[in-house]
Amino acid sequence: MTGYSGADHTAETFTLLERNLSPHRAAAYRAMGGVPAQAGGAGAEIHTYDGRVLLDCRSAGGVFDFGHRPPSITAALRDALESRDIGDWMLPSLPRGRAAAALACLLPETLPYSFFTASGSEAIEFAGKLARLATGRRGVVCAERAYHGQVGLALAMSEGPGPSAREQDVVRVPFGDIDALRAAVGEDTALVCLETIPASAGVVLPPDGYLAEVRRRCDESGALLLLDEVQSGLGRTGRIWAAEHWDVRPDLLVTGKGLSGGVYPVAACSFTEEIQRSLADDPFFHPSSFGGGELAAAVVCAVVEQVSRPGLLDQVRATAAVLRTGLAEVVGRHPSVLAEVRGLGLMLALETRDEHGGLALMRAAIDHGVLATVAHNAPSTLLVMPPLIITPAQAGAVIERLDSAARTVATGSTGPALRLPI
Repeated sequence: MTGYSGADHTAETFTLLERNLSPHRAAAYRAMGGVPAQAGGAGAEIHTYDGRVLLDCRSAGGVFDFGHRPPSITAALRDALESRDIGDWMLPSLPRGRAAAALACLLPETLPYSFFTASGSEAIEFAGKLARLATGRRGVVCAERAYHGQVGLALAMSEGPGPSAREQDVVRVPFGDIDALRAAVGEDTALVCLETIPASAGVVLPPDGYLAEVRRRCDESGALLLLDEVQSGLGRTGRIWAAEHWDVRPDLLVTGKGLSGGVYPVAACSFTEEIQRSLADDPFFHPSSFGGGELAAAVVCAVVEQVSRPGLLDQVRATAAVLRTGLAEVVGRHPSVLAEVRGLGLMLALETRDEHGGLALMRAAIDHGVLATVAHNAPSTLLVMPPLIITPAQAGAVIERLDSAARTVATGSTGPALRLPI
């Protein structure tokens, strides 16, 4: 970490956080025992100003699917900056078209069209507006404990404080309960919106046959099916899209986070030929100054190339098997702290015995050199989502360090846990 004065940079980070960003967040970090300030990263590692190297098992929800500063993706952005800027959203764009064509190569042939946005929240918002336009209906059905974003309809479909779901014509049902969903979907339902695997609820896998029944109910009622693959897509589960595990094709699919390559914010909503026909009378539907910017387009193409790299998905599945087996052994060694490990591919979760045990385990994991965070709507659950490029050796180190973290929690030496909406 040549060139860094650790103590000075840490002090400056917290001074500016308190003075110009959020004094309450600074206080929260300190109450947790001092969350280290990030100084950069490379691959599956995060470097901190106090000289530590953390193994990243958070990946910012999937932003760092391909690690920190992935060389080929970073190079694509650097090359684009030589001749391009963001570009004007209103004008035809060759880079944007190439990005959409590249993304279509990863998608089912039933989803040939894409609209790019600057965030997953905006992509969900666009999808909701588009579904209402295409169907002429307003109703939306989503899952309890879901997380789809922080604005408008996306926020209304997310668990937690925010606009009233009733004001947005949103109905929530338990994820996996097909009878509840069938009853909720009616003649005014425009959209059924589900995370294929809800990470924020604690990595809950859909029951066998559930997504197929959801698809069937949408077809019966005329509602559209949107699958949110912001966290589960782009190879995280060992398939390009998690929906492939259940052979279900949605009418709309949203991806983000990993689509950025960790270097430039971009998300996308992809949709069917039939849905795009509804835009005939409004070809400039949903203006977005930064949606599909030309720098973002270069990154999207590089990410698609990375996801398509021969052997990547095999590598994900092999590393996931090592990690899951090792974590299952950790669970077995610490039954007073841990209940189970679950998930698919490199989208895993450690369930603790305590209602808020994930928070104590998170704190201990940081102390032992692993960054992993609690599920947004399941504080008993610690999410383990490393970059897809994590090596077998690093996966082994994660297992050892989480074993040590669980031992620390078992001895009660982590100190008071702070409840944070992470």
